[in-house]
Amino acid sequence: MTQSLKIQWPDHYQPDHCPVHVRNELDMTTAPACVWAWLTHPTLWPAWYVNASNVQMLESSGPDLQQGTRFRWKTFGVTITSTVLEYIPGKRIAWNAKGLGVDAYHAWLLQPSALGCWVLTEETQHGWLARLGNLFLPKRMHKYHQVWLEGLARKAGEGLPPVS
Repeated sequence: MTQSLKIQWPDHYQPDHCPVHVRNELDMTTAPACVWAWLTHPTLWPAWYVNASNVQMLESSGPDLQQGTRFRWKTFGVTITSTVLEYIPGKRIAWNAKGLGVDAYHAWLLQPSALGCWVLTEETQHGWLARLGNLFLPKRMHKYHQVWLEGLARKAGEGLPPVS
């Protein structure tokens, strides 16, 4: 199952060309639709993911992420502007993340599993701040992405997010 799904990296963000690359996965005991609903509603992230704050939708008509959606948020102490670059409902989503010293690509894959929903998330980064963070706190991003996955599993296990 997990071997057949792979991130479709843009050339600039290929893991072999980036100084930072992390990969996390989790098989969740909940329906993929619930996982997708929480993952694609970024203004709710701060309620269940400690490393996300100040989420603002930019040039968007709704609360959910879609192809081309732009949003600004704070993570790892840096204010980031992101644009959704890949969007296949219920299956794949990826956005870039640009901020002071950081140029990243963060992708998510979802697949139904015997348990409920298998989720893979991978991120690559360029930039001086990304290099410094990786040098001085090399496991920090992996740790917090795991926290993100575990929080997502808990929230999705409670059902769908409230309708905005």
